Amino acid sequence: MASLLKRLVTWWDGDSVGTRLFTSRHGTKVGEDEQGNVFYRNGDDSRRWVIYNGQNDSTRVGPEWYGWLHHTFAKPPTEDPIAHKTWEKPHQPNLTGTADAFMRQGSLRRADVKPATDYEAWSPE
Repeated sequence: MASLLKRLVTWWDGDSVGTRLFTSRHGTKVGEDEQGNVFYRNGDDSRRWVIYNGQNDSTRVGPEWYGWLHHTFAKPPTEDPIAHKTWEKPHQPNLTGTADAFMRQGSLRRADVKPATDYEAWSPE
C-alpha cells in the first residue's frame, strides 16, 4: 500500500503514474543501460524518454543513450553500439554533494584532514 501511495504522489524516484500510463499506451521499449534505466520511444520516434531505475538523475545516463535521447544518433546503442577508445574511462554520474565527490588534498571536508592548531589567535594588548 505504501508503494502505491508513493507512486501516486512522487516523480523523483522512478516514474509517476502519468508517465507509466503514457508509456504503456504510446511507448515502445528500445533497451536498457547497465544501470537498469529503461529507454522508450513513441510510434513515429518524435519523442524519446527514459524511466530511471531509482532516483531520477540525468547524469546517470551514459553518453551513448544521452546521444540517442537527444536525437544526435538515429539508432539506439542496442542497434548501433558506439566504439569506445582504449583511453576512455567508463561513464560515472555526477557525484557532487555525495560522500564520493572529489575533494582536493587539504580540503576540510576530507576525513583525513585535521584542522590546523599550530597557531595562537591574536589578541590585542
